[in-house]
Amino acid sequence: MNTIGMIDTSQIQAMVQQLKAVAAQTEVNATPVIAGEQAAAKVDFGNVLKASLDKVNEIQQNANELGDRFTKGDDSVSLSEVMIAGQKANIALQATVQVRTKLVAAYNDIMNMQI
Repeated sequence: MNTIGMIDTSQIQAMVQQLKAVAAQTEVNATPVIAGEQAAAKVDFGNVLKASLDKVNEIQQNANELGDRFTKGDDSVSLSEVMIAGQKANIALQATVQVRTKLVAAYNDIMNMQI
């Protein structure tokens, strides 16, 4: 067992691998543009916003569930899983708040425009 001070390096490496796996799962696949053609599919802003909010809610509920299971003594849930899920939920919420702030600023800019 490799240790640095009181820290087990194998656990750190396992956590880094978990973070890399999560990052690989959350990458967005870009749609390639073929010979200058653009995708003609319409995207409804309301549906995209609702889906994003639902995903943030799902992430937060997952983090809460893992935390509850850990505190109740479930051996199948590790502390690192709980911490990673909590950080994912925190980052998702922060991103949502930033998007909301940008939307409100854009709305205010549009409303203050003179016609």
